Amino acid sequence: MSFPSPVLRRIVTVALFLAVVSISIACGSSHKESSQELVIYSGRSESLVDPILKRFEEVSGIDVKIRYGSTGALAATLLEEGDRTPADMFFAQDPGGLGAISEMLNPISPDVLNLAPEWARSPDGTWIGTSGRARVVVYNTDNLSVEDLPTSIEGFTDPKWKGRIGWPPTNGSFQAMVTGMRLIWGEEKTRNWLDGIMANEPVVYAKNAPTVQAVANGEVDVGFVNHYYLHRFLAEEGDGFAARNYYLPDGGPGSVVLVAGVGVIDVDSPAEEFISFLLSEESQQYFADETYEHPLIDGVAMQPGIPEVDSLPRPTINISDLGDLENTQKLLRDAGVLP
Repeated sequence: MSFPSPVLRRIVTVALFLAVVSISIACGSSHKESSQELVIYSGRSESLVDPILKRFEEVSGIDVKIRYGSTGALAATLLEEGDRTPADMFFAQDPGGLGAISEMLNPISPDVLNLAPEWARSPDGTWIGTSGRARVVVYNTDNLSVEDLPTSIEGFTDPKWKGRIGWPPTNGSFQAMVTGMRLIWGEEKTRNWLDGIMANEPVVYAKNAPTVQAVANGEVDVGFVNHYYLHRFLAEEGDGFAARNYYLPDGGPGSVVLVAGVGVIDVDSPAEEFISFLLSEESQQYFADETYEHPLIDGVAMQPGIPEVDSLPRPTINISDLGDLENTQKLLRDAGVLP
């Protein structure tokens, strides 16, 4: 029996090796296509959005990787990482965070962009709102009635409110409200308001939730927060919880309606599939029922006691203009509100 020559054996070996490599590459490519991944930097807290993110994984089969943090801190991280960022998209608490990284965002396709109302998305199509959050004054119901409260947030500079105000100045939504003040009132009037509140020695809290709790406890009489935190307390503690929301009737910057929203960093990721899911009826009902936020699509029922967003008095500003976070923070530092 004769055996192949050494040269022929080498040719056969090389051919077999190349065939194995080709099969491996093909299998690897197929595996990549069938197991997509989406990396999200989320300025929305895990307690609020983790259930809806898990639901998206379930229905889409896409593996979602999340990095949680404050909206401001994550925006700074994204700017520092630049083109090296592993993030496919940014899920921000407010328009300020999205505006801060606007140069990193890519346009969202019109079909997806049109899922949200025009007021709740950026004119250049680089970010889109996913739920609405109204600014309110939460007040202690044992010490105050609606008749005791001013019609404008300006009224809280009155010395009679000294030692009675709570606020979370590091919170992104608070800073977005101050940005709205700068747009509506101008720099000088906004600085005067900050000086007036500081003269009334406000009590500082880290976030909205402890501010609402402090109002109910009687530590302070009023707090400047987003509307939905109160409803989470009411759901847990019942109607005896000694705080309620006050929607300032003047329609000024203290009544601005903000949005949580998302922007796409990597257009080759399944980010738009996630956006479409967030603006589906299922997800919007989740935000209405579980986080007590305002849905952004029609046909979603609100929780009792939460007014429809279209019925709220609010300023006629483009919320995409609330992205000037840097100058707002500078003003807050100059006024001694931030260190």
